[in-house]
Amino acid sequence: MAAGWLEHLAGDRVQVRSAGSAPGDAVNPAAVRAMAEVGVDISGGIPKVLTTEAVEASDVVITMGCGDTCPIYPGTRYEDWELDDPAGQGVDAVRPIRDEIRRRVVDLLRSLGIDPVAP
Repeated sequence: MAAGWLEHLAGDRVQVRSAGSAPGDAVNPAAVRAMAEVGVDISGGIPKVLTTEAVEASDVVITMGCGDTCPIYPGTRYEDWELDDPAGQGVDAVRPIRDEIRRRVVDLLRSLGIDPVAP
């Protein structure tokens, strides 16, 4: 959902890499539905494993509870967003997570000097 929001709100002003330390086999259907409700299509997302190369090439790395499994490189900005895990939850439970992620993405973009595009 964070990658979907970043792409939606920043357009081509940021390069988004989305990956996880233990990604699932498919994008959570409840997350796809919740994002579709606000006009963001993440249905084509493919879960990927987080690589050290991707982290090393990034200026900002947002983690969501991966702890020690995420590689750390000096000079890279890290933020850990503690959020409820939407895995296995229905769309009603995912909506507040979606909305909190949007708020954090907007804050992140502003901290980078990027004005979010209004959805």
